[in-house]
Amino acid sequence: MSISFANALGIHETALGFRAERAEVLANNIANADTPHYKARDLDFSAVLAEQNEKQNGKHFGLNRTDSQHIAVDGIQLADPALRFRTPFHPSIDQNSVDMQQEQANYAENAVQFQASFTMLNSKFKGLIGALRGE
Repeated sequence: MSISFANALGIHETALGFRAERAEVLANNIANADTPHYKARDLDFSAVLAEQNEKQNGKHFGLNRTDSQHIAVDGIQLADPALRFRTPFHPSIDQNSVDMQQEQANYAENAVQFQASFTMLNSKFKGLIGALRGE
């Protein structure tokens, strides 16, 4: 009998990857806090979760060409649907939408959630190792 890591780990592996990617986006926002016209961005967890749920249930979104002159979409990589621009709470003179307090709070929250996902994955692996050893 083989072990399916996708079934054993569940969504925690994807969540850990999402948290790492979100940390990169938030760090980029913090680094560009003084850049004129920079627009803060963030990842939407619900969009990523919905996308993963569709993949697991086999519901893929497809497009049909109704005319031979339409451009085929096979092989076209669409933009990440989870990466969104953030709406600023306070307008700035230089049109920069980064709010340092909000970015730092989001980064800290993301770090805690990353650690929680990492701890959950670690316990899953310990459980698998224990099962393999017969403990």
